[in-house]
Amino acid sequence: MPLKSEIRARASALRDVFANAGALPVETDILQPAEVLLDLYGEDIRARAYVTSDALRGEQMLRPDFTVPVVQMHMKGGAEPARYTYAGEVFRRQEDDPARANEYMQVGFELFARDNAAAADAEVFATIQAALGDVHLRAATGDIGILTAAVRGLDTTERRKRALLRHVWRPRRFRALLDRFAGRSPMPPSRAALLADADPLAHGFPDIGMRGQAEVAARIEALREDAGAPPISAREVDLIDALLNVRETLPFALEHIRDLAVDMPAITEATFRLQERIAALQARGIDVARLEFEASYGRTSMEYYDGFVFGFYVPGRPDLPPLASGGRYDALTRVLGQGREIPAVGGVIRPGLLVQVEAGA
Repeated sequence: MPLKSEIRARASALRDVFANAGALPVETDILQPAEVLLDLYGEDIRARAYVTSDALRGEQMLRPDFTVPVVQMHMKGGAEPARYTYAGEVFRRQEDDPARANEYMQVGFELFARDNAAAADAEVFATIQAALGDVHLRAATGDIGILTAAVRGLDTTERRKRALLRHVWRPRRFRALLDRFAGRSPMPPSRAALLADADPLAHGFPDIGMRGQAEVAARIEALREDAGAPPISAREVDLIDALLNVRETLPFALEHIRDLAVDMPAITEATFRLQERIAALQARGIDVARLEFEASYGRTSMEYYDGFVFGFYVPGRPDLPPLASGGRYDALTRVLGQGREIPAVGGVIRPGLLVQVEAGA
């Protein structure tokens, strides 16, 4: 394993690369307020965050990443275009894989820009790639926005669409919901029995847990509404599956998605954004003919990503996490902006892994 001094030296050098690209160096507190921020990270990070309690400040957590606190800092100061860089430790429990570090360095580059989202995506990707140097890596890209556009275009109830959108980042749950809404899997027996009862609340059961009678009644009514809704058509489910199975180099992926857009007009705008991004990456000198695109990529990463996503991996080392990763998070600025918003995209590098791979470990 590389020495901490080596990792810190590389982190400092990487931050200098981003500063030379026009980014302002910033710092964030290691201890962050948990109550507001944990909900923004998604299920995986919530389960792995180190949370503690403070008598004065309430629940606090050790910083699990930099993007959320940097966005929070930026939006408090306004919503103007800006570039930031940072370097420091993040903390995540690794209960399922004790071999992985639960404290490691991140160095990041965040770009807030109102004009030309495709150019901003390409700038962040190219800047991160250049900072990684000559290490042989496999780059993967995707676009969460294409899948969410497809879900919003389904011919079904708004309640079902919201449920599917909540679980885009949990592929198994998303699949189970899609199959149930399409009538491909049976309703759970307990739920069927509940809905068969004309008035489930008439039996006088005591209140258990945090939900009151009114909330339980509202939930039962929502389940009745869903049970009475027509199923999502087999054709629409097949189109979603075809979209999720797109995994090709960028030019071929674009053609495939264009073909799907003929039958899924809801993804047309997102397809144009993909086309613009490809052109912007090409303008940055990226060999798009060899760059991989996976329509399902990024579905197990941070839940605040809502557009372009990317990662850089060591070929033949599935045991290693990505050396660098990132994506677009426009909605996050709206959540933290208190009425303001600005499109944003960013990425991080793990200098410890980079030093390790360069040393051939």
